[in-house]
Amino acid sequence: MRSAMGAGLGLICSIGAEAAFAGPASEVVRPFYLQPGLELEQSARGNFIDPARKVLNLNDEIRQGGEEGCLDPSLPFNDTKFDPAEVVATLKLEELITENDATVVAKFMAEGQEQAVQWRLKDIGGRWRISDIASMSKDWALSRFQCE
Repeated sequence: MRSAMGAGLGLICSIGAEAAFAGPASEVVRPFYLQPGLELEQSARGNFIDPARKVLNLNDEIRQGGEEGCLDPSLPFNDTKFDPAEVVATLKLEELITENDATVVAKFMAEGQEQAVQWRLKDIGGRWRISDIASMSKDWALSRFQCE
């Protein structure tokens, strides 16, 4: 009986250690609000996995061909005209983690209204990676963009 309890505690401790190793998923999302356009920069590409990474890479290919690209640079801001100072001052990140998946909802003020953008992340090798970004009030998700 005692060894089963010890094994159970060991399992709980190992699960807790894995979750703690990845750190807060919201800390992966926060820089995209502090540095507008970061998601379009190669330096941030390591934070993404498919399907988001695939769409970002397709956008890069279009831009390298001399065209504007297929993505709006204000996706993290719910495709609004935003004041960076207002966003930072009102930004709230709500995080829900279920095993290796996390959802972070970014809420902030822009265009006189509260905006909400959902970020989906996966724990890959102890590090949170963004798999998608979606509006909670408009009809778009990064994974659904058809970049051609």
